[in-house]
Amino acid sequence: MTKVNYYTKEGLLKLKEELEQLMMVERPAISKQIAEARDKGDLSENAEYAAAKEAQGMLELKISKLQDLIQNARELDESKLDSTKVLLMSSVIIKNLKNNTSTKYTLVPEQEADFRTGKISVNSPIAKGLLGKKVGDTVDIQVPAGVIPFEIVEISR
Repeated sequence: MTKVNYYTKEGLLKLKEELEQLMMVERPAISKQIAEARDKGDLSENAEYAAAKEAQGMLELKISKLQDLIQNARELDESKLDSTKVLLMSSVIIKNLKNNTSTKYTLVPEQEADFRTGKISVNSPIAKGLLGKKVGDTVDIQVPAGVIPFEIVEISR
């Protein structure tokens, strides 16, 4: 049974662009390397040929995995998500009640997480603690530094 993965429109587009790059640019380049190495003679002692064939195998594996991922991907329709509680694709401003600092996070599918841009995986401890909560709710979330109380200040899409 295949696992369905959810993506934003941008995330799915990024996967499709990566697949196209691999198939239209990198695959022909490796084929060319193999042909050039084959032209150099004895294949049993040709390290260039062996390396190119190894690279081709790795590339084909990556292409196959990406194709499976895209085939089982579903695009999230943000317009159908409830904006009164924290869900996948919610942008949430939370206030740390210990030090009174506020932070904004966007809960995204695991594959699209990027902490530097404030996108955290829906499977992260903070996101798991926030899911289903509403503005004004206080949650205690277990993080590596211990349990921290947070208040949900704002939810948006």
